[in-house]
Amino acid sequence: MFFDKSEIRGLKDVLRGKMRHKGVLLSKLERVDGKYLYRGHLFSLNKPTKSTAKGKKMMVLATRTINGERRVKLVHFGAIGYGHNYNQKAKRSYLARSAGIRNKSGKLTKDDRWSPNYWARKVLWPAKKPARGPKST
Repeated sequence: MFFDKSEIRGLKDVLRGKMRHKGVLLSKLERVDGKYLYRGHLFSLNKPTKSTAKGKKMMVLATRTINGERRVKLVHFGAIGYGHNYNQKAKRSYLARSAGIRNKSGKLTKDDRWSPNYWARKVLWPAKKPARGPKST
């Protein structure tokens, strides 16, 4: 099997992580009673629900605008078996540690709606609420 140079270059880009998944156009999803049908489940946009992924606590159909088009991506976050937001010291430590997490292109993930870090900080470890979460899950 032979490949031309452009196919090989494209494959190398994929392997290096340069070609990223750009999500699904929101306009392509079917709307049912104010929710969106995605992969066989109904979702409200940017509203976390219990995860269907093994080993994850929650999932969210997150939105983002790319080149003027609204797109969505399913993001799973929070590891089952670990507590979240169980005391003030742990909360401060987690928020400080997770504030420095960067993606492959070097950008901070705490402000990226398509990153699990963003949703864990917002839902499981909210900065402006008191620590009251479970010690383990």
